[in-house]
Amino acid sequence: MELVAVVPAHNEQQGIVATLAGLYRQTLRPDRIVVVADNCTDLTAEIAERVGVEVFVTTGNSDKKAGALNQALPQLLDELPGDALLLVQDADTVLNPGFVRCAVNALDEDGTVGAVGGIFFGEEGGGLLGLLQRMEYERYALEIHRKGNKAVVLTGTGTVFRTGVLREVREARRAGRIGGGDGYYSLASLTEDDEITKAVKTLGHRTVSPDGCWLVTEVMPTLPKLWHQRMRWQRGALENLRDYGLTRVTLPYFGQQLMLGIGFLALSLFITVTTIVLVTIGWTGFSLFWTAITLIFVTERTLTVRRAGRKAVLLAAPLVPELLYDIFRQLVFVKSLVDLVLRRQERWVAT
Repeated sequence: MELVAVVPAHNEQQGIVATLAGLYRQTLRPDRIVVVADNCTDLTAEIAERVGVEVFVTTGNSDKKAGALNQALPQLLDELPGDALLLVQDADTVLNPGFVRCAVNALDEDGTVGAVGGIFFGEEGGGLLGLLQRMEYERYALEIHRKGNKAVVLTGTGTVFRTGVLREVREARRAGRIGGGDGYYSLASLTEDDEITKAVKTLGHRTVSPDGCWLVTEVMPTLPKLWHQRMRWQRGALENLRDYGLTRVTLPYFGQQLMLGIGFLALSLFITVTTIVLVTIGWTGFSLFWTAITLIFVTERTLTVRRAGRKAVLLAAPLVPELLYDIFRQLVFVKSLVDLVLRRQERWVAT
């Protein structure tokens, strides 16, 4: 069974060597590695060629990552047999050495699985903000495990597709059964990985994220960069739900968005009531009941990030830093929802 790795890259000269080294270190190495150099003004393509991989240079692409993949994939998939596999991986990501073998095993064991998505963890660095993102990703990985390793999103950081499934997606777009243009990836979505997940599932294929398919990706070093990233993720997710409508596939995703809204309202109510009580009545002392509830909550928060290290556990214990981080994420949700309702345009911003 042939497997080809495709790495879309835009000005990734700083990290492309580490990314390709991660592919070369795989216990089941891809048969071919293709770097898709998209509108690069740095040495990404030259470095990739020196490393010894194939390079595909896009021409006139204005549709970001989805457009770059749609230029590169037709020629690649035309050359591959029907049972071949395609790994699509971001250029700012390093796969663990067992990633490919784990994904191939998952596909071999269950013919109903159309694609295997990675479980991402944050790279070191980024100060306090980077640590908060790593803690968030730790809990996300734990949630996937608890849900039986069902893939919520076929993450762009690393996903292995059956090529037959990708061809089916393209044909469905061309037939008008799903939107997004006539290519493999949607050109109408801000979050092409979220959209293609819904496309694959809508066509009747399962998606999984086994524990062994983990990888390390970048974290945003500043609040403005994190804001742009999360606005794109959240707005894209909302727009994809609007485009697909309420179906058996999208129902759980609508439920997730509903819970985000309830979480925002609950937190807003808590802060408002607490402020009113402190202003009008003042501090009334500790309550045994609420102290016990708080201790249970603290225990859960610390235990779920223990794999991220001692600093993560210490940061989780006082609750306040993560509370502020959660408020930031909820503000992203509210802003995205308001912009969607008001039909304000959101642009894909490279991070």
